[in-house]
Amino acid sequence: MFDDIRPYNDAEIPAAMQRMVADKYFPLVCEFLFPGRPVQEIAALLGSCRSAEEFQRKFMYDAIWSLAHKTTSGLTVNGMERLDPGMDYLFVSNHRDIMLDAAFLQVLLLDAGRRTSEITFGANLMQGQLVIDIGKSNKMFRIERPSTVASPRDFLQKSQHVSEYIRYSIQEKKESSWIAQRNGRTKDGHDATDQGIIKMFGMSGGPDKVEALDSLHIAPLSISYEWEPCDELKALELYAVSSGQPYIKKPGEDFNSILSGILQFKGRVHLEVCEPLRRSELEAFRGLPAAAFNREVASLIDSRIRPAYRLYPNNYIAADLLSGKREHTYTDAEKDAFVQHIDDITVKKEYPEEVRDILLHIYANPVIA
Repeated sequence: MFDDIRPYNDAEIPAAMQRMVADKYFPLVCEFLFPGRPVQEIAALLGSCRSAEEFQRKFMYDAIWSLAHKTTSGLTVNGMERLDPGMDYLFVSNHRDIMLDAAFLQVLLLDAGRRTSEITFGANLMQGQLVIDIGKSNKMFRIERPSTVASPRDFLQKSQHVSEYIRYSIQEKKESSWIAQRNGRTKDGHDATDQGIIKMFGMSGGPDKVEALDSLHIAPLSISYEWEPCDELKALELYAVSSGQPYIKKPGEDFNSILSGILQFKGRVHLEVCEPLRRSELEAFRGLPAAAFNREVASLIDSRIRPAYRLYPNNYIAADLLSGKREHTYTDAEKDAFVQHIDDITVKKEYPEEVRDILLHIYANPVIA
């Protein structure tokens, strides 16, 4: 029924493990994630995996914490106690990094004694057998982007299909799901829930729109990075768009963004599990037309995510650089480090001044919005 989008089932895991071990890039993956450990040892570990849960606990858990130790100065979480231990959720998250937003959630769920969630994975990213095998073994399921379908009608049908799968996953499989609050990452520092996502959630839930959403147990998430993942790439894309140029992704650009997000130093990273949406809150919107209902639910999710976004000195420094006034608290050393980072991107590469301004706004917008 959902074979075209679902993750691998447990019967498919052993073959996926064999393909991963045989892939020519597997030694490089091992060298980066598990330096000092023999490739044969990691291959044997994967060979012992007989289920998605074993793959996550034996391989992905250590891999993600290895990344966290290498590329962050701390990964923290608040709010796990807001989740009912006996309930599965639809986690709706702001989206700053293609892979790590959801990946960090998984290890934090395991550390809190909960099961991991299934994860939406853009069809544009499901490229290459190694990526597909790692993703689908890691409980990722395919979601279409407007750019990957032939027509609006086709996109609507695909959205209906995904909506049905998410509901099936939560209600029948008893698996939580993670999805971004919008199509693609936040690039300008403004986290905003797309009301089209809310419409998609309700497509499979029948005529009672309140019941349709309440039964999914929506839990907003807010993830924040001290150093914005792929800030240079995001700024260049925004500059191209602001210059009136049609932005066309280059071949391999999505994969480059994945690698950049994984490899770059991210400083402190914090994830806040916000209060799940309450039925009483949804009932307040019951009498509204469908579009207004979806808009109000999106705003309700934003009212959880935005205040929970953790601001770091970089955000305040950028805001002060834009205003020309020192209105926030941070050290001179923190300011020097941030300015050096911006200069390393813009001055050394001789980007237009507009790129510098866009970079500053990426960091400052969570403060000044």
